Amino acid sequence: MDQAKGYEKRWISLIFLGFSLLIISLDNTVLNLALPSIAKDLGASTSELQWIVAAYVLVFAALLLTMGSLGDRFGRKKILQIGMIIFALCSLVAALSTSTKMLISARALMGIGGATILPSTLSILTATFRDPKERAQAIAFWAGTFALGMGIGPLIGGWLIEHFHWSSVFFINLPVVAIAVTGGRFFLMESKDENPRSVDFAGALLSVTGLFALVYGIIEAGSDGWTANNVIYAFGAAVVLLGAFGWWEWHSPNPMLPLRFFRNMSFTGANLALTLVMFANFGCFFFLSQYFQSVQGYSPLQSGARLLPMAVVAFVTAAMSPRLANAIGTKLVVALGILVAGGGLFYMSQVAEVDTSYGIIAVAMCIAGLGMGATMSPATNSIMGSLPVNRAGIGSAMNDTTRQVGGALGVAVLGTVMNSTYLTQVDALNGTLALPQQTFEAIRSSVQSAHIVAQSIPDPVVAQTIIHTANKAFMSGMVDATIVAGAIMVVASLVTLAILPAKVRPPQDDVLPVQPQEALEASRTDL
Repeated sequence: MDQAKGYEKRWISLIFLGFSLLIISLDNTVLNLALPSIAKDLGASTSELQWIVAAYVLVFAALLLTMGSLGDRFGRKKILQIGMIIFALCSLVAALSTSTKMLISARALMGIGGATILPSTLSILTATFRDPKERAQAIAFWAGTFALGMGIGPLIGGWLIEHFHWSSVFFINLPVVAIAVTGGRFFLMESKDENPRSVDFAGALLSVTGLFALVYGIIEAGSDGWTANNVIYAFGAAVVLLGAFGWWEWHSPNPMLPLRFFRNMSFTGANLALTLVMFANFGCFFFLSQYFQSVQGYSPLQSGARLLPMAVVAFVTAAMSPRLANAIGTKLVVALGILVAGGGLFYMSQVAEVDTSYGIIAVAMCIAGLGMGATMSPATNSIMGSLPVNRAGIGSAMNDTTRQVGGALGVAVLGTVMNSTYLTQVDALNGTLALPQQTFEAIRSSVQSAHIVAQSIPDPVVAQTIIHTANKAFMSGMVDATIVAGAIMVVASLVTLAILPAKVRPPQDDVLPVQPQEALEASRTDL
């Protein structure tokens, strides 16, 4: 499609970019509800279930920067379509898996497709919508779609699991990909860096291995603890590899990620804000899904329905935030959004109990969703508006990498806070109930395991004691983690006020080179 026709159909193209994005934001939230069914059918252990999720996240996060760079070089539409096909084929393999090893391998390969898709959607959007006001509104749709996908994922996943086999959470990807690829073929405009630099092989290798080590360390810290040897080694390797990546990019004549981008606080400040917002967002969903299912006893579908209002509020707020940012400035909207989200988390920490009514929890979720929705769109627009269009792919990849690292950190750090409180309180059972050590260790492993143990104990008094203690311990841990997340959001709001510019600062260098004809006309004008 030529540039003129692509521009005319830009709003239609946005719909199909939304379908491409939706498949990524749905993925993990849909899968999480299928894990119990997968465990029963394939005999997966707890560790294997963790790797079904982690294999995708690891590959996905590690490849984002590299895939974003490839889109700039070879064509963003082309890379997006290839990524969609990879994602669909690997989803089919995952759906047909007959062992956990096969499923884990398929999930890792899906990460390649995901890392190709996500940065391509935002970079195509940025190259298509050149007018700053239109671009801000389009990015608001992009950010809102991402938030909505995370919200409706549990609802879709719960419905599929209640009515079909667990493989349906992967089969559902196929029609979505078909719509996105077909529509993208006719309506998306191709774009790329018309004057590409030499391929930065060293930078790509260092970024992939460094990000892989970092995300692996974060994931393992959430399960093995922050002082485990494998975690320490992973973080050590990440420091060395990412440090080497930074040194190389600073000295390379053709860097994959020019470090001078970070001089622009519209880029750096917004990336920091998004990292911390996703830290709280992923952590919040992690706790709430367990709270509704394990503590309050709702089905997966009922739990998914109860998470939906938060996503809807975030979607609506994201759509409205560009007008507010245009009126009072990006700095104030992002900082205020983070502060409101933090307020929602603090409110939740004060009202959340084992038997708290859904209406009260929904108010807290909607306050948090209001703040997160207001933040994500202006922050993303700040990142993309601070970079030259010919580097939109790497800018989008950086935006996506901060989201993934922030989300993984949120689950690991807040999960550690919650688990520490949970263990302290359930340990009291060891002195009051005469339980076998193996049974007690199962209770300590999670609130879900505690409920399973209670179901197998014939004495109703003992069973009720275990359930009551585990539920109360989980809630205490959730409250502690929510307070920590809220405090981090308040600090993030203050930091955003200090460093993020009021208006998006456009790129000052590394702009598109002047074409020969344009240079000739300029010289004639000078004469």
